[in-house]
Amino acid sequence: MRPELKSHLETVLGSPIKGSKSVSGGDIANAYVIEIASNRFFLKTSSKPWAEQLFISESRNLKQLEATHTIKVPKVYAEGIFDQTGYLILEFIESKTPNSSDFERLGHELAELHLVPQPDVFGFQFDNYIGHLSQNNTIEKDWSVFYVQHRIIPQIQMAKEKGLFSKGDIPPRENLEKTCTSLIGQVKPAILHGDLWGGNFLIAKDGTPVLIDPSTYIGHSEVDLAMSRLFGGFGPSFYSAYHKLILPHPKQKELTELYQLYYLLVHLNLFGSSYRTSVLATINKYFR
Repeated sequence: MRPELKSHLETVLGSPIKGSKSVSGGDIANAYVIEIASNRFFLKTSSKPWAEQLFISESRNLKQLEATHTIKVPKVYAEGIFDQTGYLILEFIESKTPNSSDFERLGHELAELHLVPQPDVFGFQFDNYIGHLSQNNTIEKDWSVFYVQHRIIPQIQMAKEKGLFSKGDIPPRENLEKTCTSLIGQVKPAILHGDLWGGNFLIAKDGTPVLIDPSTYIGHSEVDLAMSRLFGGFGPSFYSAYHKLILPHPKQKELTELYQLYYLLVHLNLFGSSYRTSVLATINKYFR
């Protein structure tokens, strides 16, 4: 960490930083555990042009989830920018390896999050990010319209612009809308984590589940479940506890593939052509 940034953060925290340790923090930010006399914090920094807005967005997402009083998220202490470096200071949570009962509690509390009553619309009051890609949360009354218009189509267009898709790879818009409407039907709005893969939750030392790095909006609860299954990492007790409170959609298998398409497209646009085969397999299966 640069001395100038350290000095600025000491002013923000109101205390000298006694220690700083670099830790693994994902693909889009530098991450540190920093220590003052009375506390430890988790610090993210980035000098990328989108860093300030991304960290502001993450802060707002975390506060939205915290306000539901259903599942723990790290407390936000500060976010800002100093000398073209964005930063986010969060509560530090010491974690442990999950066991079956931890996954059970995580599933139960995620279901409680999804059951918090929401207005009968989809989207959010502000746009945010998925990874470092912008995520449009324009409000729509129909979930299938929202999912096609503000999730699938923008990522397909981005893939085309990046040269990852040819014109022939792109399905007709009417096919996207028809399939989604037919398979999904009417759904109840739920506040989502929005990027619930195995790296975006922790189990604290005392067994408390903690959600991190959210991409929050109001959508279909099955979206979070679909993402949880994409790369694995969630024990079977997670799903059984969740479905004690929220029954699976009658077409859950199909919706899992349909909703995973968004995340596969995001990974295609973030990491390149290694995801192209998986993306096209789903497009060809459902939208041709």
